[in-house]
Amino acid sequence: MDDIYNSRILELAGNIGLSGELEDADGVAEKRSRLCGSRVKVFVKLQDGVVTDFRHKVRACALGQASSAAMAKHVIGASAGELRQAKADMLAMLQDGGEGPSGRFEEMRVLKPVKDYKARHASTMLTFDAVVEAIDQAEARTASFTAAV
Repeated sequence: MDDIYNSRILELAGNIGLSGELEDADGVAEKRSRLCGSRVKVFVKLQDGVVTDFRHKVRACALGQASSAAMAKHVIGASAGELRQAKADMLAMLQDGGEGPSGRFEEMRVLKPVKDYKARHASTMLTFDAVVEAIDQAEARTASFTAAV
């Protein structure tokens, strides 16, 4: 189990950026791991399908904190498509032996040792699940606003 709490993961966990809330967020989502009680709440601003601002409130174990910290470092400027792909790649890395996210989210590969600890997958995926849900909300709002106009 020491490999899932290596120095790089612990360094990420101890340095979570972009903490807090966005009052004018386009999408907000909160996810919780039933197993360990970790929680992540994200706030996303989206313009033309690209994240322009991001904040999050993280009350999670070291793995949830590390994943959230890496997300905060790379999410601004990412497209909705990139984020959905990063989530799929992360899940494939944990469950199917995939290589993990590439491009701007390649740093998430540091969490690859978690694949051997199924009980830790949910907390590691919290930030991805919340960000994609918040983006879905933001896109739905834009679509309904456009339809109303």
